[in-house]
Amino acid sequence: MHFVFSPPAEAAAGLLDLPWREPLAEWADDRLVEIRRRGLSRHVVRFVSEGGRVYALKELADRLARREHRLLRRLRELGLPAVEAVGVVVDRPGDVDAILVTRFLDHSSSYRSLFTAPRAEPADRLLDALVELLARLHLAGFMWGDCSLSNVLFRFDAGAFAAYLVDAETAELHPSLSEGQRRYDVDLARERIAGELFDLAAAGTLPPDVDPVGVADDTVRRYDALWDELTREEVLRPGELRYRVADRVRRINDLGFDVDEVELLDAASSGTGEGVRLRVRTRVAEPGHHRRTLHARTGLAAEENQARRLLNDIASYRGWLERGTGRPVPEVVAAGRWLEEVYEPVVRAIPAGLRGRLDEVEIFHQVLEHRWFLSERSGRDVGTTAAARDYYRTVLPAVPAELTESVPPPDD
Repeated sequence: MHFVFSPPAEAAAGLLDLPWREPLAEWADDRLVEIRRRGLSRHVVRFVSEGGRVYALKELADRLARREHRLLRRLRELGLPAVEAVGVVVDRPGDVDAILVTRFLDHSSSYRSLFTAPRAEPADRLLDALVELLARLHLAGFMWGDCSLSNVLFRFDAGAFAAYLVDAETAELHPSLSEGQRRYDVDLARERIAGELFDLAAAGTLPPDVDPVGVADDTVRRYDALWDELTREEVLRPGELRYRVADRVRRINDLGFDVDEVELLDAASSGTGEGVRLRVRTRVAEPGHHRRTLHARTGLAAEENQARRLLNDIASYRGWLERGTGRPVPEVVAAGRWLEEVYEPVVRAIPAGLRGRLDEVEIFHQVLEHRWFLSERSGRDVGTTAAARDYYRTVLPAVPAELTESVPPPDD
């Protein structure tokens, strides 16, 4: 039997005494936990809680396990949203398949949770997250080969969702993708998504206003629109070059992508006879500019939209400090005081019985949104403390406890 753990290997050291010699379906270890409403899988998948973390264990052929472990690590190196590959256990005795070990994404939700919760989330936000993930993968030359709702986990991200790939078993990584490879992935996604939603409908858990075929078709339309914005060529008149190029780059940046190269072809070389042809080469953005900035200033880990929202609040707080003191306040000072005087009191006030409903950063973001709502209604700024108190009383209890999965407390 051969264990291969990704660095830092000590993080998973507590997993070494699991019953690796037995088929995964027969395990009876007391560290096994259940994940409610998870996606479907063609393999045996079980979850283990160890040291305050949850790990997903998937049993599959040695060759596929090694390959998926390698691809997941490569995705993380490229900064693409994917679960973290922890290790792989191969050459198990008795011709038992290998086990791939990944870290479960804390405070994440499956599509089943989001579609069937008492307050079902709008399908369009899930689709936006899914197609952005697929476009990012395609720009990086990653052909998924198994794009489906079951193979994605969603995390709340300041009014939107962030999608993470959780299954790369059939994937391939190339320098770039052909049009045929890309279309195959998109067509397969349409087929799989419709099938998964029909399964929910057959079980009576799909909201009646959700049309499986319509959602699947809408996924393709959204993907095509995003891909067109990221990659299309357009003809510009000489007098509009500067602002049109700048506008195109800004729109791409706003979508969370970077521009690697801008190419301008004159009329003669473009063959159009007039104007200048603009070619923009788009690449996956350096992961998480706002996330990195927030972490550097406060130590908080957040999704990109959450980080942007919190940085805006820090900027507002800095302006308030400067008005009060009558002199400039350094960013690092403002961020430190905001963390101590604004963020931490809100987080400490979360009722103990509601702490697992959403991650702390998402709760803080929602408190800010609630403060805006209450202030608009009352015609005055109600303040963060009062908004948090009302949010914990009226809003957070309505978030279904089973909507997201949280890491259990550390073992005693």
